[in-house]
Amino acid sequence: MPFRIRAVAAGATALTAAALPCAPPSAAADGGRLAAPAGAHARPYFYLEGGPGSVLTDRLALTNRDDRARTFTVRPTDSGSGRGSGAGSGDWIVTAERTVKVPARTRAEVPFTVTVPRDALPGDHPSALSVRGAGPSARTAAVPVHLRVNGPTLAALTVENVAVADRDGTAVIRYDLVNRGNTTLDPRVAVRAEGLLGTALRRAADRLPEGLPPGRRITRTETWPDPPALDSVDLTVTATAAGGAHGTARATYTAVPWAAVGLLCAGGGAAAGGWFLRRRRANAGGPAAEDQESGTERELATGVTA
Repeated sequence: MPFRIRAVAAGATALTAAALPCAPPSAAADGGRLAAPAGAHARPYFYLEGGPGSVLTDRLALTNRDDRARTFTVRPTDSGSGRGSGAGSGDWIVTAERTVKVPARTRAEVPFTVTVPRDALPGDHPSALSVRGAGPSARTAAVPVHLRVNGPTLAALTVENVAVADRDGTAVIRYDLVNRGNTTLDPRVAVRAEGLLGTALRRAADRLPEGLPPGRRITRTETWPDPPALDSVDLTVTATAAGGAHGTARATYTAVPWAAVGLLCAGGGAAAGGWFLRRRRANAGGPAAEDQESGTERELATGVTA
């Protein structure tokens, strides 16, 4: 069950970091990571929940397995929309220290607070704590902070800007997914194409590798390696997610064998050029030339010469 910290007294201040002996890598609760949520039980991310105006707290663990001291910079980052506050939810986070020096083979815990604005809208407000070491070969890490503001939630999803383009015989499908609600979505996307000759493509619903936070727009591209060579196709992209979120958009793709069209145009151009040349010669020679050309055409038609 996700670790939750409910309402904490407003105005609480962050505590200073505390150094702890570092456990052997095989037994470390952080699973060998540079940065992770503190505590006896390993957590892949922070989960905090509270209402508008609440102050929530937790602790970030920094592990230095080197034989010398390391300095780390901790910085909150925004990965959500910050709806209703005028800023991203990363601005709601304050760490006890921005720069932390961790002794050799030691783990230090850095407390932090999340102050939820009183005008924050209900729903998910994701952010993260970014950790970077000093030096050109320094390690970096980011620990997600999943914050949910209590209140009514809405799951809404749209598919937009669907387009299909040909690229060296392979079709490229491009579309946008937009989270129009206030909860993080885990969409599944299906693609289907129906042409004059039947179903040209049927791609089953596939899950996105990452969740889609509220207010976020992402652009995706998919390759269609064997599109029809000659057909007019209606392509439909459908996205669904939990909570009844559903979005659909369409585009038309017309496949034309341009090489064959080019040969046809070239043949037509040659025939038109020959006719134009004959007419020009006839006009240059006057009536006699016209009579001679007509006689020649009659001879070719009957196979008889004078």
